[in-house]
Amino acid sequence: MPATAHKAKTKKTPAKKAAPKPSAPAIPPPVIVTGYKGFTKDFRCRGMQYEVGKTYEMPEASLCKTGIHFCTDPWDVLGYYPLAEDNRFAEVEAENPSDETSDDSKRVTKKLTVKAELGFSGWIKAAISFLFEKIKIEETPGDSSQLAASGDYSQLAASGDSSQLAASGDYSRLAASGDSSRLAASGYYSQLAASGYSSRLAASGYYSQLAASGYSSQLAASGHYSQLAASGHSSQLAASGDYSVVAAIGINNKAKAALGSWIVLAEYDSEGKPICVKSAQVDGEKVKADTFYLLKGGEFVEAE
Repeated sequence: MPATAHKAKTKKTPAKKAAPKPSAPAIPPPVIVTGYKGFTKDFRCRGMQYEVGKTYEMPEASLCKTGIHFCTDPWDVLGYYPLAEDNRFAEVEAENPSDETSDDSKRVTKKLTVKAELGFSGWIKAAISFLFEKIKIEETPGDSSQLAASGDYSQLAASGDSSQLAASGDYSRLAASGDSSRLAASGYYSQLAASGYSSRLAASGYYSQLAASGYSSQLAASGHYSQLAASGHSSQLAASGDYSVVAAIGINNKAKAALGSWIVLAEYDSEGKPICVKSAQVDGEKVKADTFYLLKGGEFVEAE
């Protein structure tokens, strides 16, 4: 028999696997920071028009120079947009803001979304909530003291500059004599008093009483039957609750209140002597609701 020819078996060389492509580095999610921003009465800031629900971007961001600015502390917004002049406030979200801050909590970002406008009472609520979250422990009074109480009938007092006091219980009493103090109360029948310059007081509970004697103080109350009084120069008082009484008797003071409430204003001559004190009820006609007034020539005049 003829020999059978055997075919030589050839080994198949396995195809080389393509080297895996290097994976692109993972892009970290953006850092979102919640903050607060002030606007003029027509919802503009530095000439730029804003709207609730919209996102705004700028190519560069440099603190106090360019970009979109905001504050993480709602109290600090008042330093740029005070309660007077019918300024408006909003809660915002900033994407990847700079870590740099100014002397307060102001920061800057390239991209910012206006989440919601805060009405007057909404700003007060945000300011009080922020202060409570910030204050964790009660410290010995001194400069930059932080005191917080949640029980009824609490009493807090601080004499150092830049002190912060907050109380949520009913019938609380807060007093500060240092400059640039911040007092906030959300309970009913609260009493807040500050004598230092540039103090800021806010109360949301009914029947609250706020008093400030220092220059450039800002007082705000949203609860019904509130009483606000200021004797220092250039103070600003605002009450949105019903049946409130607002007394702004210092030089160049401004005040506004809700319909049915009463406003007391004083006028001074060039030497600082009082020449007229006048009260008026906010009737919606002669004296408009939620509009700042000052006393000029013995008459209530809308503040510019």
